[in-house]
Amino acid sequence: MRRSYTDAINALNSLQSNFATIEAIRKSGINKNAMAMPEMLEWTRRIGYKSSDFNKLNIIHVTGTKGKGSTCAFTQSILGQYQPKIQKIGLYTSPHLKSVRERIRINGQPIAEDLFTKYFFEVWDRLSSTNSNETEFPHMGSDIKPMYFKYLTLLSFHVFLNEGVDTAIYEVGVGGEYDSTNLIEKPTATGVSALGIDHTFMLGNTLGEIAWNKGGIFKTGAKAFTVKQEPEGMKVLEERAQEKGVELKVIDESDVKGLELGIPGSFQAQNASLAVSLANEHLTKLGIQIDSEKTREGLKKTFWPGRCQIIKEDKITWFIDGAHTKESIDASSGWFKTATDPTKKRVLLFNQQTRDANALVTRLFDGVSPLKFDEVIFTTNKTWSTGYSKDLVSMNTSKEAVDSLEVQRLLADEWVKLDSDSVINIFHDIEESVEYVRSLDGDVDVFVCGSLHLVGGFLVVLDGDKE
Repeated sequence: MRRSYTDAINALNSLQSNFATIEAIRKSGINKNAMAMPEMLEWTRRIGYKSSDFNKLNIIHVTGTKGKGSTCAFTQSILGQYQPKIQKIGLYTSPHLKSVRERIRINGQPIAEDLFTKYFFEVWDRLSSTNSNETEFPHMGSDIKPMYFKYLTLLSFHVFLNEGVDTAIYEVGVGGEYDSTNLIEKPTATGVSALGIDHTFMLGNTLGEIAWNKGGIFKTGAKAFTVKQEPEGMKVLEERAQEKGVELKVIDESDVKGLELGIPGSFQAQNASLAVSLANEHLTKLGIQIDSEKTREGLKKTFWPGRCQIIKEDKITWFIDGAHTKESIDASSGWFKTATDPTKKRVLLFNQQTRDANALVTRLFDGVSPLKFDEVIFTTNKTWSTGYSKDLVSMNTSKEAVDSLEVQRLLADEWVKLDSDSVINIFHDIEESVEYVRSLDGDVDVFVCGSLHLVGGFLVVLDGDKE
């Protein structure tokens, strides 16, 4: 196997669950969760580690339905103000926007291509040269690799340990109890951002079931923090904390009142408050004195692309947010409504390929009301007219649905019912959509929303990073 960065990305992409596999699991109702942690521990053993090895990373573990990525970004930025007392801060988040390397950051920067490639193939070779007990793990031969997210989780631990990281922040992928990041035995603190209904076929259909999963990251000896939740979710989180002998603290937003936040949106105060509590607990555990000025500076300097981000380009102002759940669409459309210039032409650029797209777009329409969009564009998440950027290849959506523009046509039909006055366009890819917007006359405010995959591809196109 050749060993360039492109080869690493191609090998990684081969580990994605394809659309057919995901649909089969969804329809079968088979719960593969029971083996999730034993398998993850076994993969860890095969790359030369025990889960206790990760304790030296001093990990803050964060879950939630919305706001968990922003919470991690705020936390990292606050702790970054304490360097050199903290030497190297690792940050593991998902999904990525433009490059997969964004998922594994050190001191705020995605790891370099050469480092990613080096460590990627070290993990690959260790897995290829080891075996598992055939009776216990019959499906884990040396020719089998963990799936995409699990592989990246293993890679992140390997990178952080080898690069001398002494504080790490881990964002859960999905849920908590059975998530591959839940190898973490002794976090310094755990956090749960706002809960909502998402990933139901993996986590359950009720807030209680989802809260049970999220509470799986609570660990004895580490304080847990959460924001105010709906009663059903809060009750279960409290039960989980009690079951694990963990102190659960519900935080309010008083400690960030009046402070400037680097990520816009009124709802970010909740995430920032959670981050302050997590950072303070972490610093206390490390024996570092808390400095409120450093907290203030960290919150102000936080940058998290694709979340309530504004980019000005000639006569166009792009308002970009990766909201993709009902709750986050509410927050995001509220942000756009207050941030847009009501005198300008307004355009919506939207996609959501897998979730209930029609419900989300209806929610968005209601959220910006009484403002209207003059034009609405529905696109796929394909980056360029020639296909996907290599870091954005997605095998877990139906190729047929993408090629036939099935979802986009259904969205257009839905929008006509909401507002028949809007000019509606359907485009095959993001590049074509952006070119169309750039061809419009006059000053334009464009709301790019519905999916982090759309936002990532959009940012690649805006940068003109064509391979």
